[in-house]
Amino acid sequence: MPIEDTVGAIAEMVEAGYVRHIGLSEVGSETLKRAAAVHPIADLQIEYSIMSRGIEASVLPACRELGIGVTAYGVLVRGLMSGHWSKDRATKPGDFRGFSPRFQGENLERNLALVEALRAVAEEKGTTVAPLAIAWTLTRGEDIVPLVGARTRERLSESLGALEIELSAADLTHIESAIPADAPVGDRYPSFAMATLDSERG
Repeated sequence: MPIEDTVGAIAEMVEAGYVRHIGLSEVGSETLKRAAAVHPIADLQIEYSIMSRGIEASVLPACRELGIGVTAYGVLVRGLMSGHWSKDRATKPGDFRGFSPRFQGENLERNLALVEALRAVAEEKGTTVAPLAIAWTLTRGEDIVPLVGARTRERLSESLGALEIELSAADLTHIESAIPADAPVGDRYPSFAMATLDSERG
């Protein structure tokens, strides 16, 4: 269904008072522009992290051009950037990481090497990997809100440590040298899912 029809239908619900704001998920820049031409879009939910920077090419500029906020999910890459994952860790049946390309074989080993590179930077800053990864995302702009999950209070407390971290321009250079934009390996989703993501079309 054309995005214009979908957003148009929701816009009618806004006018009727049933919906306050319209947000979209995982759409590309062109779809975003077409949607915004029908009704203002308040927010885009999309994956964004130090290991998932694809939105920087066209999606993020489009959001800023249109005044659309970004809810960044996957900031810790489903635990890969937590600093607590290992290549020997088993996944339970149904766990997304059991079939996520980034967690498979050589991809996982290479990605974990990037995590270790970031750990060295974190140790220099007197922190750990997870809060440093979140802090990096927080520097990307006030229009970006990192969405962070935690299974335990301990992990939540660790992640909240990101709010205490101040990153200088030199720190950001150091972080981005540890994990260059093109260094992570493996798609964000399995191939059948990637083929359906509008956001991957730019």
